[in-house]
Amino acid sequence: MANNQKEKLFSNKFIQKFLDKEPKLFLKNEYKFAEITSSLGYYLKTFSNINKFLDYICLIYKHIFNEKIIIIIPLNDEGEIWYENIKISANNEFLKIKTEINSFFNQYNFSKNFKIKEISTFDNSLKNKFKDYKIEIEKILSRGKCRGFIYIFSKELSSQAITEDRYFNFLLNCLAVGLENYCLIKIKKRHENVDREISTGAEIQSQLLPDYCPTIYGVDLAAHCRPALQLGGDYYDFMCLRTNIPEKRKEKARWALVIGDVMGKGIPAGLLMTMLRGMLRAEVLTGLPPDRILHDLNQLAIDDLDQSHRFVTLFYSDYDPRTRKLRFANAGHNPPLLWDSADQKIIKLDAEGFVLGLQKDAQYHCGEIKLKENDLVLYYTDGVIDTSNSLGERFEEDRLIHTLTKLCKQSLTSQQILNKIFKKLDDFTGQNRHLEDDASMVIFQLK
Repeated sequence: MANNQKEKLFSNKFIQKFLDKEPKLFLKNEYKFAEITSSLGYYLKTFSNINKFLDYICLIYKHIFNEKIIIIIPLNDEGEIWYENIKISANNEFLKIKTEINSFFNQYNFSKNFKIKEISTFDNSLKNKFKDYKIEIEKILSRGKCRGFIYIFSKELSSQAITEDRYFNFLLNCLAVGLENYCLIKIKKRHENVDREISTGAEIQSQLLPDYCPTIYGVDLAAHCRPALQLGGDYYDFMCLRTNIPEKRKEKARWALVIGDVMGKGIPAGLLMTMLRGMLRAEVLTGLPPDRILHDLNQLAIDDLDQSHRFVTLFYSDYDPRTRKLRFANAGHNPPLLWDSADQKIIKLDAEGFVLGLQKDAQYHCGEIKLKENDLVLYYTDGVIDTSNSLGERFEEDRLIHTLTKLCKQSLTSQQILNKIFKKLDDFTGQNRHLEDDASMVIFQLK
């Protein structure tokens, strides 16, 4: 059958004409049935209108089983009774009972969230209402999932079960596939909408991270965040503690450097990270020492974090280019690694403190260190050291320290060191393997 003939077969005009003719024993001929099955196959491939498809199935049922009344009750993509698409297939001699069935449906009044498990209540009500008919019930199943129900009314109480008929079962399977296809189309559209929203969210979130590293007197900075998913829970930032001075003077002003990690990844972590960023930026402008900043931030964020059942690790520091003093406080984050150029060794910068969001009266301590020329500080999130390879081995902190030590002994810029550490991570994880968690690094090197 040509495509244009098949398209004509599915027109509302053709279906109505077919219904009006009432041809007896139509489709008993094997050739005619083969033609209809070919049309069904075409329709399933070019699926577009579920209502028209259900009408067409009813039309075929009507002319194969003209002594039966067949009711199709489909489920929508959320597994609820799809009331507006309930169909009844019946010949003219059953018009009275068809009217009664429609009246029964209107009186029964399916609730909007009528679920599969409640269908037995409807079955019993239907059988009690129409006791003069033999009613057979079949689930419309596709890949083990219920897509709806089909009810067959017979005047002959002792008649052979229609469910044993090969035509009936073939059409039932086509009906199941059609309903599943429609549900998959709806789900796909929802996923596409979600993907667009996530892409937009990822774009907005990427704009919240610094586009470039600021110019701080005597400092070479480099930073990068590599999210495991489109949206991530890692956060780093640079903030000048004085906002009302010219850009040139900001170079020698005190700067805050922060890195944090929201538990988990994806949309929830990304939303919390965005919320925390706004709170922190407001706190930084107070100019308080790092331990007070974390204490106040915890007080502000704990209710929101508690409701989300998540917590945040955060390392906050501020640097004064004139004195080269770095003050810091830690809320349970991975301690940054300080390369002491004079002693040629790595020191962990740490201070006692609880993660944000777990304890309302958490206390934080402030550490302080005076940096020297060629000293370097690596801030990082746990996605770096938790990266694993195909053997299940983790990158671990010791490997990061070893890698950083080798790189610091070379005359490299901060950006070169950052690139080489990420290259080391990629070589370790292997080809075609993605990071299991967001990985962020900031390198702060004194010139």
